[in-house]
Amino acid sequence: MGDVLYAVTDEGLSLPVVDVTHPAFAVAATDAELAAMSDQYLREATLRQEVPATVREALQRSMLGRGLMAASGTILTGMNTYLLKLGPDNLGTGASPIDHRIAASLPAFASRLRLQDVARLLADGLTVLLAAASQRPLCFINIAGGPAADSWNALIHLRAEHSELLDERKILVAVLDRDDHGPAFGGRAIHSLRASEAPLSGLDIRFHHVEYNWSEADRLQEALDDLGASHAVCAISSEGGLFEYGSDTEILGNLRVLHHGTASDAIVVGSVTRDGELVRAQGVGAATQPRTLEAFQALAEETGWIVQRVIERPFSYNVRLVKD
Repeated sequence: MGDVLYAVTDEGLSLPVVDVTHPAFAVAATDAELAAMSDQYLREATLRQEVPATVREALQRSMLGRGLMAASGTILTGMNTYLLKLGPDNLGTGASPIDHRIAASLPAFASRLRLQDVARLLADGLTVLLAAASQRPLCFINIAGGPAADSWNALIHLRAEHSELLDERKILVAVLDRDDHGPAFGGRAIHSLRASEAPLSGLDIRFHHVEYNWSEADRLQEALDDLGASHAVCAISSEGGLFEYGSDTEILGNLRVLHHGTASDAIVVGSVTRDGELVRAQGVGAATQPRTLEAFQALAEETGWIVQRVIERPFSYNVRLVKD
């Protein structure tokens, strides 16, 4: 296994490029282990009280805590979400003890599992499609994707397991996000991954950022047309995005346009905030909108998509959708 690769943020910070197949980033847990971790998290939640001012000050000075506090009642940004996926051993010398505690927490561990799941669901869904469509380009459409780590990790899986499906194929990774910083880092990360002897070396990959807010679904069709989504092998994803924070109306609006504006074999992969004790135990955090799996399935079916695969995790349902 090669060395860990790095890319630079807009602020000049050098961060590891997460490769879920690399031992530095790969995580695993059995159902029993996750259940035990969840039980412990719930027990500790009952002991948590109002955060003292001294702890709040420490959080504001920490790399991870600052982002989490800024997300209270709103959305955790793409780059702050990405930091949670680095793991406690990859934070660098500037990390504080509180950063390491946050990175080792169950929510951070779950975010790392979520990335692995979404990348795996994308790669598995694309394998059959690419084998049947040797002449068509591959287009990743990543909604609120920040750096689009799920897209590049899906490509890492495909390159390692089915390299012939990507050779000589034009690949586009398009991030539809209202923020600039995550996609800017993502473009640099893919540049690092395409270096000589890196996991994606030699592939014809283009990275593109489209400024987009999922509340404006009427603008999505134009973006899909510009990206050539109707004739490409299209993998849409939103890991920690639309299905976690979006309202029913916003999810319906985006899924309808995606159904209309992509080829018949398009897939959608994403994470759905899971309604349950664990999410409620987080208290005032980011403004996710928890749902039951049945409620999300009903939304998808209303727009012509069906849930083909589900991976149940402590805080989320990680799903793959196909057209009905």
